[in-house]
Amino acid sequence: MAEALRFHYDVDGDNFTSAGAASVEVKRKLRQLGFDAETIRRVSIAMYEGEINMVVHARGGSADVCVETDCITIILADSGPGIPDIDLAMQEGYSTAPDNIRALGFGAGMGLPNMQRYTDEMKIETVLKKGTTVTMKVYINHTKQPDKDTSETGK
Repeated sequence: MAEALRFHYDVDGDNFTSAGAASVEVKRKLRQLGFDAETIRRVSIAMYEGEINMVVHARGGSADVCVETDCITIILADSGPGIPDIDLAMQEGYSTAPDNIRALGFGAGMGLPNMQRYTDEMKIETVLKKGTTVTMKVYINHTKQPDKDTSETGK
């Protein structure tokens, strides 16, 4: 692959019917491009968790994916309420999802920890009442073993 491939997706807020559609499409494209199963799995999980977070907490947003020879970069951006305490939000089990979302099976507080667990790098930029941008990188042919400690917000 000589040039980077770029894909853009809009993520609808409060639409659980289409939630995860972008990660499914990226998974399909990565398979077509011949990426290994582990890289595809890691990208798909991280991206899906981010999509769900945007649907639940931010009324939607956008997902941009850049596929290069050595790295896949995922940028998830929203104009939601922002994250008041990133360290707290990174704790497994912590969630601000309302009860009606939890009743649907979402909001278990594993989104951000899983996003970090399955990527090689993750950076969260957030401004209260303006939104959040999460940038994740998965390096090709580098198998990261999921950590048990996900309290660190940037690698």
